[in-house]
Amino acid sequence: MTIWLIEEGKFEGLKPYFPKSRGKPRVDDRLVISGIAYVLRNGLRWKDAPREYGPSKTLYNRFVRWSRMGIFAKILQKLSKCKTEILMMDATHLKVHRTAASLKKGGLLPGILGERKEGSALSYMPFVMASEDR
Repeated sequence: MTIWLIEEGKFEGLKPYFPKSRGKPRVDDRLVISGIAYVLRNGLRWKDAPREYGPSKTLYNRFVRWSRMGIFAKILQKLSKCKTEILMMDATHLKVHRTAASLKKGGLLPGILGERKEGSALSYMPFVMASEDR
């Protein structure tokens, strides 16, 4: 199966945002970020991600960890300052499993999407894609 990967040159620009590896060698960050983008773009469950991206648990854990660390927020800020012909944000509404309501107050990306009413859930996940990636 042929998988979609972020271009090497574009990934090099994102490398400084990812945490350094400590100890045990880990799955390649380029594969993981490509896998996360693939899952979010296609509305898949984590366990349905193609195996070529790495273990689905790794994709999920890194997504949660990097979201809490603000890595995606920093990348979105960087991309919003890029001079590109087209910059799109996918705000598709996806159904969420009832256990998602147990997320900590404030969600994974607090302050990124503006103020929300107390108790209201985040109804979409922002993902920015430059026109060359489509």
